[in-house]
Amino acid sequence: MQAAPVRATPIPSFTTALRAVESLLMSSGQRTARRNAWTSVLEDRRRAKDRDETQRVLDRTASPRL
Repeated sequence: MQAAPVRATPIPSFTTALRAVESLLMSSGQRTARRNAWTSVLEDRRRAKDRDETQRVLDRTASPRL
């Protein structure tokens, strides 16, 4: 007697599981709004990092005026 073949199903990632729960709890519009808000937060952080880096470069290259 042969054993039935075992089919491996991948374990969903945390992000995949979170999105599944999110889809059950929220309507489509709320999900879109939340994703847009998070994208904005990430973009704001990126711009802040760029500003800091630019300021450091300017501070290093600034020559004293007489």
